[in-house]
Amino acid sequence: MQIKESAEMYLETILVLSKKGDVRSIDIAHEMGFSRPSVSVTIHNLENENYVKIDDDGKITLLPKGLEIAERIWERHTVLTDLFVKIGVSPEIAAEDACKIEHDLSVETFDCIKKVINKI
Repeated sequence: MQIKESAEMYLETILVLSKKGDVRSIDIAHEMGFSRPSVSVTIHNLENENYVKIDDDGKITLLPKGLEIAERIWERHTVLTDLFVKIGVSPEIAAEDACKIEHDLSVETFDCIKKVINKI
């Protein structure tokens, strides 16, 4: 299940926004700082690959394989942010740095980080 980092970021954003309510392209555009047309193209590509569903009202929902990826990336983000904060990084910088590396860590490295953070 290899997809590009940018697609992972979209899926993660949809997951986070969905916790607050319905998600539409405009919400994603505002959250990510992208143009609405750019977001629409990407969302339709994700729909064509069965990662998301767009209903007749424009509401975007994650399909099972999109949800799986979004939850994996979000877990990495929250665990890494927590680790960085625990070692003294400010919450804002910790979240920014976690976002930079959450997509590139191996499963092995992330599993080891989770074990360490549970001991702190």
